Amino acid sequence: MNDQTNNVERVTIIGSGPAGWTAAIYAARASLNPIVYEGLPKQTPSIQLPGGQLMLTTEVENYPGFPEGVTGPDMMAQFKKQAQRFDTRVVMQDIVRCDFSKRPFELHTADNKIVRSHAVIIATGASANWMGLENEMRFAQSGGGVSACAVCDGALPVFRDQPLAVVGGGDTAMEETAYLTKFASKVYVIHRRDELRASKVMQQRVLDNPKVEMVWDSVVSDVLGDDKITAVQLKNVKTNELSDLPVKGLFIAIGHTPNTQFLTDSGLQFDDTGYLKLKEGFRTLTNIDGVFAAGDVSDSTYRQAITAAGMGCKAAIDAERWLADQGID
Repeated sequence: MNDQTNNVERVTIIGSGPAGWTAAIYAARASLNPIVYEGLPKQTPSIQLPGGQLMLTTEVENYPGFPEGVTGPDMMAQFKKQAQRFDTRVVMQDIVRCDFSKRPFELHTADNKIVRSHAVIIATGASANWMGLENEMRFAQSGGGVSACAVCDGALPVFRDQPLAVVGGGDTAMEETAYLTKFASKVYVIHRRDELRASKVMQQRVLDNPKVEMVWDSVVSDVLGDDKITAVQLKNVKTNELSDLPVKGLFIAIGHTPNTQFLTDSGLQFDDTGYLKLKEGFRTLTNIDGVFAAGDVSDSTYRQAITAAGMGCKAAIDAERWLADQGID
């Protein structure tokens, strides 16, 4: 049967990063006629753009198929174009609430419309936590040397053999720092306290590295430079003293927040860190039959474009098989 004549979608995809677009490509080629709600640009609590975190990545050099590299926005534009080639429908609007207690599911948009859908793939990603400084965001958006992903950007030529800084004190910050020591001449770790929150093993790995220098009891109060970062202004939280630290790159490692605010009271289960919990680790099934999750919204470990795309592929296949099992063609 085809319920779309009764305005019921077979599969609705929420989100438009690598996971969302890959899910759309696979769903569309499987003749599921998917619709993607790609979201609206937001500035708070952190920058969120249709296309996800890659919209703040100027150079992507580690995604297969782009030997010369590609900018994040260009990559997402190509993903979207490929999805639309197979007649994926795209709506630039937010889904603000989901009612999974009804069948078909009811998804409420920001402009007060209700979308009814048999299956839903959630691919809204996670947003990096930023410090909230004006120049920080300016450099992050322009490719001026501020990043929230060392694994994504740390190996770029602009950062090689240069002094870099990492903000944070948890395991993520330590992992980012250890990675950057492979390329940087020196890595400063800026932390607001006088001890780290990271596990002892991760702490020791970083503290024992001769390339690492700790900057204790300090916060970044400004990011200095014109087109490119030249230094960070530091404020000592105990003395309020200001100082400048010359660096060529700044990596923010103070965590990520999964974009799941619209799923409050949806009945979906989350893990201890707020990410969508998957029923089976290797698959994309949530605790609600017919609802699937893909990409960083359910992955707090890898957070890479290629792993998100792979999960998008799996979510579309899982959704296709689930629909077939329900007799929905």
